[in-house]
Amino acid sequence: MPLLIVALGVVLLLILIMKFNVNTFISLVVVSFLVALALGMPINEIVGSIESGMGGTLGGIALIFGLGAILGKLIADAGGAQRIAMTLIERFGEKRIQWAVVTAGFVLGIALFFEVGLVLLIPIIYQISKQLRIQFLWLGLPMATALSVTHAFLPPHPGPTVIAQEFGANVGMVLVYGFIIAIPTTIIAGPLFAKFAKKMVPSAFEKQPTGSMASIGEAKQYKLEDTPGFGISAFTALFPVILMGVATIITLLQDALGISSNLFFDIVGMIGAPTTVMLISVLLAIYTMGIARKIPMTDLMKSAENAVAAIGMMLLILGAGGALKQVLIDGGVGDYVAQIFEGSTISPLILAWLIAALIRLAQGSATVAALTTAGLVMPLIAGSDVNLELLVLATGAGSIIASHVNDTGFWIVKESFGLTMKETFATWTVLETLISICGLVFVLALSLFV
Repeated sequence: MPLLIVALGVVLLLILIMKFNVNTFISLVVVSFLVALALGMPINEIVGSIESGMGGTLGGIALIFGLGAILGKLIADAGGAQRIAMTLIERFGEKRIQWAVVTAGFVLGIALFFEVGLVLLIPIIYQISKQLRIQFLWLGLPMATALSVTHAFLPPHPGPTVIAQEFGANVGMVLVYGFIIAIPTTIIAGPLFAKFAKKMVPSAFEKQPTGSMASIGEAKQYKLEDTPGFGISAFTALFPVILMGVATIITLLQDALGISSNLFFDIVGMIGAPTTVMLISVLLAIYTMGIARKIPMTDLMKSAENAVAAIGMMLLILGAGGALKQVLIDGGVGDYVAQIFEGSTISPLILAWLIAALIRLAQGSATVAALTTAGLVMPLIAGSDVNLELLVLATGAGSIIASHVNDTGFWIVKESFGLTMKETFATWTVLETLISICGLVFVLALSLFV
């Protein structure tokens, strides 16, 4: 019965969002209340459960996402992102232009949200395809793959960061394992899949969008000489990863050498926390992308304000997803699922991937799928020796499978590349499924060694 209630709740969520066009945040809150009532939770505990779920989720991620959005916007508005992309393309050469685009997408994808990276790179990709007479989708699809892979597996992106917080996993180790998984997945689902897709859906690759289609968003264009240098731009974009990586290595050495905690390691732990990392990275970007280039502080802060305003609704949706997750936990759904799989020989890694995949298929949001999965899987891992960092990545892989009409990413890709529904299903939906499956395969392979 609890699973039936959850299924009906998901169906109701779909109906509210797709049929009646109700805002996703409002729909999630409404469904959270109804599911709590249907699960038989005490009336006087429902509001508290929803508030604690929302507060607990936002308490750990609001600062990270706010600062992350500001970082990406500062780099983009200064022309640093454009410099990174164009320099990589120049150095790779015309024959390896696709790999240049993938690399640019991967590098920028580490620091930028998927949508921001897409809007930022599409005008540049369009100009390259026009000048070199290369099919637009031949470059655009692998670029979108790189952005999607980093979004799915690498902190400080929403999915892996939120799931790590819920499972109590080490974010730094999630980043390390995430890189090991992300690189081969990008190669397989990016350039290699593009060759296959070109044969299967040639009509999608024959299209060359108009200038207006290629100029979506407010991505600023600069003369290359007016942009920051490649070195400082890349350093600023990669600084969060560098800082988290160094802190993780020091912590690993501390554990390996058996050194007891002291002030130095406490400071390293504080600096390596995602919130601190993003704050320091934003301060660095304010200097490298702004003050050092004599850009007025008022302009820099305007970019920061625009960035935060753009993610306001996303934060509310994340919080509401956390509220639904908390209702499922407090309503006993997780315990019920645990009873069903009690004594099961299914690996927790496969189970987490499977549950996340099913929820993703039903309601579209990768983040909500990941959060809900965390609530369902946590009772199953009590006393288990499963690697929590790999569990995070398995959940993340499952949560991005088969992007279709209930996923905003589906529509972003469709409109950005000017595809028909059929072409979008045959390219983007298949591509996201390939990323998900590759992610699970590499997680299972990695679990044999860690």
